[in-house]
Amino acid sequence: MSKAIALLRLRKLLHSVLHRKCWRAFGLGVFPSVEHRVVLENCDFDLLIDVGANSGQFALMVRSGNSSVPIVSFEPIASEAKKFQDVFRGDSMTELRVFALGEKTETRTIHISRRADSSSLLPIGDLQIEIFPSTEEVGTEEVSVVTLNDLEEIWGGSSRAFLKIDVQGFELSVLRGGNRALKNCAFVYVECSEVALYDGQALSGEVSEYLRDAGFHLVQRCNETVVNGGLVQADYLYSRADNGGEKLARGS
Repeated sequence: MSKAIALLRLRKLLHSVLHRKCWRAFGLGVFPSVEHRVVLENCDFDLLIDVGANSGQFALMVRSGNSSVPIVSFEPIASEAKKFQDVFRGDSMTELRVFALGEKTETRTIHISRRADSSSLLPIGDLQIEIFPSTEEVGTEEVSVVTLNDLEEIWGGSSRAFLKIDVQGFELSVLRGGNRALKNCAFVYVECSEVALYDGQALSGEVSEYLRDAGFHLVQRCNETVVNGGLVQADYLYSRADNGGEKLARGS
């Protein structure tokens, strides 16, 4: 184990111990994604839309720092959705929808990775397995896909939503299916790849161009994965300047 991974695990453990809202999750083996803490602390939002929730790590990080912001999460894999529901049982401000988001309403096959958080609606590529061992496909599930645009009851009352997307190569499809919802978002925080890790995925440049055309500006790149001196993937924070997002995201 690298020193960086060991340090991150220690940070997650300490955060879980020090924050009461993480105690139930700790007992279930779910830890907050503390690597996103700095980004979240510099963003003011009135709703978290958590696309690709896995077992609730990102939502847990948000909840441990904000007890009142509404959270609506999306996770199509049944086993991970069950963990999420166990973590947030009794939290009336957190809701889970057990389906995926995309560009159109349909049923698709999700490719289950040995590491569940590397699962995707796209086939897992050889480069993904080479760079990230133990992420090969171990099964599939048929899941429902809907569009964010069709869920206006979630985002319609928000003016400063924070849209987080972590869907292993399917990011652009989620955005295209939520173009109307983007108008109610102050921030978009998305994991993107610089190289193709999943078959047919959009790369970071395509995602950035789409968001730029939608009125968003890149504010920060963080949590970089670098292999042999080359950037493989990272988390990208975008803000809508006309909604005051850029100023707040920069912490100014």
